[in-house]
Amino acid sequence: MLADFIGDDDGEPPFLPEGLPDAAAPVVSEGIHLLMEYQGASYAQLYVDRIKRFVRRSNVDAAMLCEIAQHLAARMAYEDPIRIAQLKLFDLAMGRTGGRDSDDLRRFRLEELIGVLPQALADSLLTGFEQVGWLGRRRLKLRFSIRSRLAVRRLRTIAGLRRWRLQSVRYGEERAWAERWLHMIARALDKQPSSAPAIIATATMIHGQGDGYCQGLADWHAIINGLAKPTFDGVLPIPDLAAAIAEARAAAMPDPRQVALKRTIAQIRARALAVGSNSDAAE
Repeated sequence: MLADFIGDDDGEPPFLPEGLPDAAAPVVSEGIHLLMEYQGASYAQLYVDRIKRFVRRSNVDAAMLCEIAQHLAARMAYEDPIRIAQLKLFDLAMGRTGGRDSDDLRRFRLEELIGVLPQALADSLLTGFEQVGWLGRRRLKLRFSIRSRLAVRRLRTIAGLRRWRLQSVRYGEERAWAERWLHMIARALDKQPSSAPAIIATATMIHGQGDGYCQGLADWHAIINGLAKPTFDGVLPIPDLAAAIAEARAAAMPDPRQVALKRTIAQIRARALAVGSNSDAAE
């Protein structure tokens, strides 16, 4: 019965990656358990396959593997309406019904709610709402409650969308983000290993839902596109990328226009290019 609330038991959990350090095993095991509950065995296997990319790398120790594993599991278990409904139904199954204070009121952007639907259905809705100018502007409140039969029935309907989650618009976006984050970690390890912990930690910029989630995602892309990628490409000579990322993150504010962040990134780039030009002139 519990599986009806938090997800189907659609297979055995995957094995830990071969060669995984013993010190990292508990963290990866916890991630597997989380993602089995979140989506199922095949999704947990995807998590393991992603972790495998960094096992046995000479410049990745157990501590770094733990950081990657923790952040990756958290992002793969992203907090969409399906997940929130799952957790509320889990509370019900555990007998934690509570009172009015146990109700969970969340604020979503319209496109987030549409994003949990299968791509084919979501595309037509997104097109229609875009034509009337609602995308990016409409915010909707959704109450997640277990205080009545009707509320529980609604939660079960939302949680039932789990079976189509991997065909949803949101999953496609999350998959693309996770792959890019992992790619940037790999590039950091190859090009500037000292920056890898900072790249790994940027995953914490993205969490929750609504405007906060969108802001964090936009800020992440601004830092990666403005500082990390050009440094790894060899077109921006930043010798201490970790410090540059920390400086940029400190400038990130809840501002959709990203004025302070963009200004700081521009200043970091200008300093790096000026130092690079002076070095070339000296030679």
